[in-house]
Amino acid sequence: MKKDLFFNDANHQTKRQLTLAVFFTIFTIVALGIDSVFFTQTYFDARQITNVLVVIYFAMLFVASNAPLRKLMFVMVFLSYVGELLFCKVLEMYAYRTNAIPLYVPFGHAIVYASGYIFSQTQWAISKEKQLRSFFAVFFVLLFLSVGIFCNDKFSLLFGVLFFVLLKRKHWQNLYYFIALCVIFIELAGTYFGCWAWTPKTFGVIPAANPPMGAVFFYAGGDVLLVKISTLWETKKVKSI
Repeated sequence: MKKDLFFNDANHQTKRQLTLAVFFTIFTIVALGIDSVFFTQTYFDARQITNVLVVIYFAMLFVASNAPLRKLMFVMVFLSYVGELLFCKVLEMYAYRTNAIPLYVPFGHAIVYASGYIFSQTQWAISKEKQLRSFFAVFFVLLFLSVGIFCNDKFSLLFGVLFFVLLKRKHWQNLYYFIALCVIFIELAGTYFGCWAWTPKTFGVIPAANPPMGAVFFYAGGDVLLVKISTLWETKKVKSI
C-alpha cells in the first residue's frame, strides 16, 4: 500500500478521516459560535442548529472511520453523557449557559476523541513518536505550572499530576497528548463563547481557571473506561460466535 508523509496509507478513507479531523478546528468555532451568548442575545437561541450540525459532523466522521474507531466513537457518546451527568449535574464542576446538557455535547466529545486518535495515527506522528513524546511532556509540564502559578489554577496542578500518572501507566502514548490538545482547543473555544463555564472553586475548595487545563485528565481517564468497555464488547461478541 502506498504511503506518504501524513497518512499510514494513501487510500481515500484515510484521507477523509484526516481532512475531517483537521477541519474539526474550524467547525468547532462555527458550531460553538452559533451557540454562543453573543449570538443568542443578538439574534436568537440557535442551539438546535448547533445540535444538528454536530450530529451531522459526527456521522460524517463515523462513516469515514474504520471499524475500531467507529466502535470507540459509538461507546464514547454514551460514556460522555454519563460523564456529563456526573461532572456537570452531580459534582457541579461546570455549567452550560442553560440548565440542560446540550445534545451536541456527547457527540462533540466523540468528535474530539476521534480527531486526537486520527492525528496520533498519521504516518508523520508515528515516525516522530519519540521527538513528539519529549516535546509534549515539556509542553504540558510548562502549561500546568504556568496556569497554576499565574492563574492560581490549583485544579490544573492537581489533575495535571494525575494526567502524567495515567500517562505513565499507559506507557506515555502520544494518543493522549493529541487528544489533550483537542480538548484544550474546544475548552478554550467553548468558554470564550460562553457556551459553558467552569466553577471558580471545584468542590468549593480547589481554585480553577475557566477553563482549567487539568480538564484533560478526565478525557484521558475516560479513554481508559472507553477501551475497557470496547474490549469487553469485543470479547462478548467473540464468545457469542
